[in-house]
Amino acid sequence: MALIPSSSLPLNESPVVAEVNMGDDSAAPTVRATVVQASTIFYDTPATLDKAERLLAEAAGYGSQLVVFPEAFVGGYPRGSNFGVAIGNRTAKGKEEFRKYHAAAIDVPGPEVDRLASMAGKYKVFLVMGVIERDGYTLYCTVLFFDSQGCYLGKHRKIMPTALERIIWGFGDGSTIPVFDTPIGKIGAAICWENKMPLLRTAMYAKGIEIYCAPTADSRDLWQASMTHIALEGGCFVLSANQFCRRKDYPPPPEYIFSGTEEELTPDSVVCAGGSVIISPSGTILAGPNYDGEALISADLDLGDIARAKFDFDVVGHYSRPEVLSLIVRDHPANPVTFTSASAKTDSQKS
Repeated sequence: MALIPSSSLPLNESPVVAEVNMGDDSAAPTVRATVVQASTIFYDTPATLDKAERLLAEAAGYGSQLVVFPEAFVGGYPRGSNFGVAIGNRTAKGKEEFRKYHAAAIDVPGPEVDRLASMAGKYKVFLVMGVIERDGYTLYCTVLFFDSQGCYLGKHRKIMPTALERIIWGFGDGSTIPVFDTPIGKIGAAICWENKMPLLRTAMYAKGIEIYCAPTADSRDLWQASMTHIALEGGCFVLSANQFCRRKDYPPPPEYIFSGTEEELTPDSVVCAGGSVIISPSGTILAGPNYDGEALISADLDLGDIARAKFDFDVVGHYSRPEVLSLIVRDHPANPVTFTSASAKTDSQKS
């Protein structure tokens, strides 16, 4: 394990440390992957994109072919905020907080997506980026996928936000559970606690996922058990990226309040400790978990490990029993409104 200090960040920023675990020579293809552990610049999307580019350039400099960013990196994870919500009441301050959060989100497609695509092409990496997506006045916790040629591949919307997240984020549907077949492997993502949904995981396994990205906001030790289980269950590599944040990475009070804990926090208090990790299909930890600060955590993925693991256990293959247990996935868009005139126009164009 080599620790490589960053040299490209401005002097006034905390150093980024890259953990690199070099794989052994193998006849099977090897992919160098990096998970980014770093904080959003909250309410400042242009500055966050600048930071993302610095980190992406750094990872590419270490030879990374795939770079995974945390949940809600662009747009921000509103840790500690309750948006002024109580049952039967929403405060004026909470509504203004949502307005600012909405303003920091991005449209998909949109100029920020174009910039991310340009970054992926510039540094010749496959990019998996956690964002807050704005669709009208509804927000979604989303992951965007880009190839190394700078093309936007598609997105995954979190299908089940957790607890109070449901107040501020909409629910994704079955139309955005993609697994992309790329030259470096089949890549997909599930976000934070939706990784605990067995049927969602099974749908992704059925699509042949090989590099399972798990952007998260969960830094607890228990998260590592979930990631190891998924690697073993799916016979896939698991790349989990989380933010490392201190209180000072969020706006100061009274603009932003950590509900219930603000009085206990100092500017240097850690409010999210990271724990980003890369795990092999055999359950071996290849890099991380890191709880020390912002970091680029990298490992070489021997894709031959997938076949070795599947020989033991293929959850949707030789270890399945479809005559006993099966799954139906409704993978069409679930639109709240459909206009019959638009459908008629489409039908007439086909004829």
